[in-house]
Amino acid sequence: MNTQFKKGALELCVLSQLTTGDKYGYELTDRISVEMSIAGGTLYPILRKLKDEDYVTTYLVESESGPARKYYQLTDKGKQYQETLKQEWQAFIAAVNQLINE
Repeated sequence: MNTQFKKGALELCVLSQLTTGDKYGYELTDRISVEMSIAGGTLYPILRKLKDEDYVTTYLVESESGPARKYYQLTDKGKQYQETLKQEWQAFIAAVNQLINE
């Protein structure tokens, strides 16, 4: 898959995965990797940006098999942002489909 396509969509993918519940970084990477190939550390800068902009909060949960895991949780602001991005993405897809299927 074209990396430029992925680059523009990953933030929406991360936010959308968090609408179904809190997740830790590796869990997000693992789930998104099922649909598209991404490198292991790709999502962490996105998660940091989302946290800096108050779209997500974090908390630690002790793990039985290693260090504590940092979980990411959508804020109300993040839920609104995800919905806005989703609508913009759907409008974008419709426009591209119109152009390439003329």
